[in-house]
Amino acid sequence: MKLLVTGGAGFIGSNFIRHMLGKYPGYEIVNLDKLTYAGNLENLRDVENDPRYEFVQGDICDAGLIDDLARRVDGIINFAAESHVDRSIEDPQSFVITDVLGTQNILEAVKKHGVGRFLHISTDEVYGSIPVGRSSVETDPIEPNSPYSASKAGGDMICRAYYHTYGTPVIVTRSSNNFGPYQYPEKLIPRLTTNAIDGKPLPVYGDGLNVRDWIYVMDNCEGLDVVFHKGDAGEVYNIGGGNEVANIDIVRQIVADTGVSDSLITYVEDRLGHDRRYSLDSNKARALGWTPRHDFASALSETIHWYKDNEAWWRSCLSK
Repeated sequence: MKLLVTGGAGFIGSNFIRHMLGKYPGYEIVNLDKLTYAGNLENLRDVENDPRYEFVQGDICDAGLIDDLARRVDGIINFAAESHVDRSIEDPQSFVITDVLGTQNILEAVKKHGVGRFLHISTDEVYGSIPVGRSSVETDPIEPNSPYSASKAGGDMICRAYYHTYGTPVIVTRSSNNFGPYQYPEKLIPRLTTNAIDGKPLPVYGDGLNVRDWIYVMDNCEGLDVVFHKGDAGEVYNIGGGNEVANIDIVRQIVADTGVSDSLITYVEDRLGHDRRYSLDSNKARALGWTPRHDFASALSETIHWYKDNEAWWRSCLSK
């Protein structure tokens, strides 16, 4: 089987490519990535000489390029997206262009060339803030509250429309907050870990009690693998780690694991439109045979130590 993975030089995409090449000896993967600030070919240095792997630099908004690539693959997995909430607040238009129009370009190519399966990677943030006592299920209404989550919701909806209108074989997954190696150091865990290593302040939005459901990136990649192969076209699947943790508790473990003083913890003005809590019900994905394998506390500690051991990687990212 030959797959096109878009956004494969990013955090989750690169881990997914490594997982798929390791698990399926007969698979070939074409990695399409625009190589924006968050795309880094160093993430895949260990597979770049694998004859089953090919890299193409390009943008999912380039309809001609997507059309050319889609005609020669059996399946597409779309990680390509603008993905940082803070950046979406400053520049919402670029998020709409990539996350909605770029997704529509891929759908059109899938429809035109009869690509067998298209997996679109979305986020739990499309559900909005979830009250304590319940978790989001796939049939819940979507209520995005940031330009980022709204752009991802737009991508989800165009996927739904192509399935119902044209029968396009698209599946949508909504994952919870990922963490692990090779995550660009603008996100919570790598940002605070690298700040701690440098003795810089550890900024915490608001009161620090916003809750996220965290999933180790390899657990997510395994879930995406299962859904791609076993999921039903036209369906949505939540992939959550079941680890609901307040932001301040993440910060405290980073402080403990790096050995810095908790005096570095600095409460700052809350993010605009900051959702209070995310929580996913992942029973639908689990029914396909997937379950997360990693203990949260251990995986978080290992992640923190990965950043301590790989300073050259993240300092290179920051220098860009």
